[in-house]
Amino acid sequence: MAGIYIHIPFCNKACHYCDFHFSTDQRYRKVLIESICAEFDLRAHYLNGAVVETIYFGGGTPSVLSEAELKKIIVALQQTFSIKKGAELTLEANPEDISAEKISFLRELGINRLSIGIQSFHDETLIKLNRSHSGKQAAKSLEIAHEGGISNLNADLIFAIPGRSMEQLKEDVSTLLGFQPKHISAYGLTIEDKTVFGKWSSIGKFKAVSDEDNANEFEYLMSTLPDAGLEQYEISNYALKGFESKHNSSYWRQVPYLGLGPGAHSFDGKSRQINISNNAGYMSALQDGKSFWTTEVLTEKDHLNEYLLTSLRTREGCSLDYMERTYNHSLWNLHQDYLQNLMDTGKILIDNHVLYLTSSGKLIADEITRDLFIE
Repeated sequence: MAGIYIHIPFCNKACHYCDFHFSTDQRYRKVLIESICAEFDLRAHYLNGAVVETIYFGGGTPSVLSEAELKKIIVALQQTFSIKKGAELTLEANPEDISAEKISFLRELGINRLSIGIQSFHDETLIKLNRSHSGKQAAKSLEIAHEGGISNLNADLIFAIPGRSMEQLKEDVSTLLGFQPKHISAYGLTIEDKTVFGKWSSIGKFKAVSDEDNANEFEYLMSTLPDAGLEQYEISNYALKGFESKHNSSYWRQVPYLGLGPGAHSFDGKSRQINISNNAGYMSALQDGKSFWTTEVLTEKDHLNEYLLTSLRTREGCSLDYMERTYNHSLWNLHQDYLQNLMDTGKILIDNHVLYLTSSGKLIADEITRDLFIE
């Protein structure tokens, strides 16, 4: 099994919170798409002939691409890689890009999973985030996707937004559940240095919500979404049974994948490759036959820490037996007092030699993971 991630680094507007690689300058879109397709041939052997079971168009905003541009990429993928029939093909989209015609064409191309960046249905919140759509457009996009036959639908939601009340979050969740999505990704707003919010925060113009409010909103989601049948199978992801994201799940299970496009990452089981996060540099390097990625060879410590980081976030939990068998590392022997305290305070539970975070443990998941990392 293997996956392919394609980074489309274009957006119509820069959200105030986003630190992913993207550009609002789309003048060279045609050339960059040609460069991405050219990268297919250069990286064709990266997956060692493994059958591709998942393809994910992320960004940026992949839905800004035209029908012809998307078709060009997908045809090139099919000609270059061995893709399993019925493979999961996900495309990230913004509500303003969704139309009945677009949905019809996406289905014709084989896109069978759509991830819509809803974030909120409240206009004042969307304006604060500098989103391109309105609350009405957000609702309409979900309606169109359903009517167009997209059954595997994810909606992104942001919580812990300064100035938004708990009641407004509850309204957002209620509205979203009314569309019966199969999957919801809910992310707490983080303030990153190189974003507008990060710059505002540095001069005291913007302040994150309190830890207490963040925790209250997260706890609300962790109780409400499962009550609607959406199980929390990863800290930020909830799904009906059978509708978990196969592509993202492969990341958490350390399955090899190939990342294509500027800023994309790849993983072959032993090392990680990181493409240059610069559109002009990426296109120029491909045109001149120069290297456009760096390689990070992962040590055993890196592998172990990555397993800790990813497994603790999932419902499968962290297997203590697997860590001992694979890395000769006994988490219990090294951290017995700390783990016992976490159990006594209800932050974790250990069942059949598997360590799981409880709901209260998930509130401090990053802290627990850092404390268990090998330095």
